[in-house]
Amino acid sequence: MNFPLTDIVITGFSAVTPAGNGLEPVLELIASGRDALTPVPAEYGGSRGERWGKALGFKATEFIPPLKARKLDRCSQFAVAAAALAIKDAGIGTATISPERIGITLGCGFGGVANSAEFLTGYFFHGVEGLSPMLFPNTVSNAPASNASIEHGLKGPNVTQVQRFCSAESAFMMACRFIIEGRADIMLTGGADDLTPLMLSGFAATGQLHRYAREFGEGCGMLVLESAEHAAARGARIKGRPDSISTIGRLLPGHEMEGVDLLMAGFAPPALVSLSGTTRTLPAFMARISGIPVLNTARVTGSSLAMGGTAMAALLASLRPGQHGLHLAASPEGPFYAIRFTGGDPV
Repeated sequence: MNFPLTDIVITGFSAVTPAGNGLEPVLELIASGRDALTPVPAEYGGSRGERWGKALGFKATEFIPPLKARKLDRCSQFAVAAAALAIKDAGIGTATISPERIGITLGCGFGGVANSAEFLTGYFFHGVEGLSPMLFPNTVSNAPASNASIEHGLKGPNVTQVQRFCSAESAFMMACRFIIEGRADIMLTGGADDLTPLMLSGFAATGQLHRYAREFGEGCGMLVLESAEHAAARGARIKGRPDSISTIGRLLPGHEMEGVDLLMAGFAPPALVSLSGTTRTLPAFMARISGIPVLNTARVTGSSLAMGGTAMAALLASLRPGQHGLHLAASPEGPFYAIRFTGGDPV
């Protein structure tokens, strides 16, 4: 399926990653050939040189009052911080815009896992009296989007997508639909995930630590989508444009190249490609973009189910005005996404 996009612009983007706050640290690492991955401690299962992308320098209290930060799970802290950076980058004054016209759609893979474990541990060891009401609101995957909307006063559409490695791309597509349908003027969208030792134990137990969960990371990438009319009315600088979204549910065995060609039909050759999910493990995709420069944020900050938000934001930050970019995302069993962007206006 192909969805042409018109009258939508991107007015801001940012990220919180193991490289630091904002996109500049990510792009600097990519340019230098270095990364922000660190060895997994032995007590967490790091016995064969495993690495992970922990946002060790992230301080929630730089964005959230200390007492409030204590009530939020780590994934929600990432989402609140990245949303604050993206809103600032877009030059949005939330006090001057109707809150009902600003929404958020966020992809999330593992948000709530740490709090769910702590919540259930209290019950298993101490029964009903061991349940903590403070933990319960953060045991669900939609907590990051919900907490970001509460903190920043966003009262428009609020949806969380959990769709394996394409969670952020699914959220991006829904955000575009909300603007096209007139249900919002501005949508924050992207993806957020956190990473815990408990998750690594689970990956190891299921044999995934050296497959799909290899070098997992955490953080949040956020983009600000806006109707072109609304952005023009407030004099916003256009930092990029989404041109189209193509998606298919499955690549049939033996016909993978046909599926990739169908997904990417009609695309002008991009100047730069960003990758997310398991795209780089699929020969059909890599053959199709052979010779085109690739921006692989997972190499420097780690991958995860919703890291497509960071990859898309980094792609947009790297495109020159009028330059075409392509974002590809894949999950092992599908779906698959191809999102086409054009670089924004000159500064």
